[in-house]
Formats: sequence, C-alpha cells, structure tokens
Amino acid sequence: MKIKFENNGLSYTSDLSHPLDLSIPLRAGLENPNCYWAPPVEIWPVVAGDFVGDTNQGGAVNFKNITLNPHGNGTHTECVGHISTEKFTINECLTSFHFLAKLATVYPTKMPDGDRVVLRHQLEELVQLGEAEAFILRTLPNDDHKLTANYSGTNPPYFHHEAVDWLVQCGIQHLLLDLPSVDREEDGGKLLAHRAFWRYGGQPADIRKNCTITELIFVGNDIQDGVYLLNLQITSLELDASPSKPVLFEVKSTK
Repeated sequence: MKIKFENNGLSYTSDLSHPLDLSIPLRAGLENPNCYWAPPVEIWPVVAGDFVGDTNQGGAVNFKNITLNPHGNGTHTECVGHISTEKFTINECLTSFHFLAKLATVYPTKMPDGDRVVLRHQLEELVQLGEAEAFILRTLPNDDHKLTANYSGTNPPYFHHEAVDWLVQCGIQHLLLDLPSVDREEDGGKLLAHRAFWRYGGQPADIRKNCTITELIFVGNDIQDGVYLLNLQITSLELDASPSKPVLFEVKSTK
C-alpha cells in the first residue's frame, strides 16, 4: 500500500508495506533490556479451579497474566506525567500517531568525568528548525547487545539538557532514543533534560503536554540515516508511560 501526504508544505510518498520496527519485543524473564533495577517481566497462565490458561498444560486456550514496568522493561513512550505533580497520562497526551521523523546517528562525547553525553553542538549538525516533527537518535556503538542489556548501575550515555533544548527550538515534538533515559542515571532528581524537553517548571501554559519521549528503541545498522514517516503506537493506558511500538516507513519527496 502506497500513500501520499504533505508536511510543512512539502509532498511525500511512502510504501506502507515495508515497515521498519524500532521496538524491542518483550518476553518473560531476563532476556529484555532492563534499567533502574526494575523487576523482570513475568508472564504466567491464569489458574481457576480446573481451568489453566496454557494449552501446553492441558488448557483449551492460552490466557495469561503479565507484569512489567513500562519505564524499566523495554521500549516505552512517556509523557510529561512522568515528572509532573499534575496528572498527565500518555493516553491523553499522545493524540496523533504519524509524524515526519529525522533519524540520525551519533557517538556520545566522553567527558572528563567519564560520562558519555550527547552534546548540543552534535545535534546542531543533525537537525534544523522545522525539519521534522520527531527526532530519532541511534547511538554508537550499536549492536545486538542493546536488545538485552541490563543498564542498572552502569551510568549509560545521556543527553545534555542544552542538546534537548536545541531539539525543542527546532520544533521536535517527539524524541526517540536507544538509551534508558535522556537524563543521567543518577542526577539527584534534577532531570534537567526531561524538564527541558517538556518545558516543565515554568508557567503551566508553557508545558509541552502533547510531546513524548520514547526510550530503549533499537535501530538496526541496516536502517539508513534520513527522513522517514513515523507511526508511534502505544497501549491505551491511563499512566504516564506505555510500552510502545515505533515503526518507520521510508519516504520520497515529490514536487
């Protein structure tokens, strides 16, 4: 299926029959990315009397429970409710699901203290004002380790808040990254990058409540940097975050 669409005065075509999935599948156990010491995903059958919700245990159907932490157990999308005292849910904040997106790759800068940080000058070379609605960052090195990495206690790479501020100035509404967080793993609760992205901490009218951050994606090395159509899918949860499935489609500009 091919579609035509317009964005910011430009026309594009896209073939929807060739999706590029950026989400990491969740499974029971430890074979998932994990961060912030979240408990592992659990999946188990419902048992009620003689009924068991597992066809391999004699049940007629598979009927299973699941426990997970959206922030700590894989690809997820979060809204400003993640850091706000006011109640905002991802279900109410994310009301559109297709965006023109820019994918770029960067090697985080190693700082004197050993931290690896995505800096503003790096992003200034990758995205410009009005270029896209969503920005997807693939960090280097990039390999399959990201599919099962346990990031807890490892101080993984993160964004400098001035780099995030640049993205906001460029009009980026949705930020996607292959890291556990835009902020340092332990920063004393400052959350400067989160606050910069959502403009949280000033006047209520300034809060970017319809903007989202998606973390723990995986962008395979076979996907080229460039402009794509992004479909950002979530579960309809009245929480600050949801497991999500960001999917890219290649686009071509037309006259």
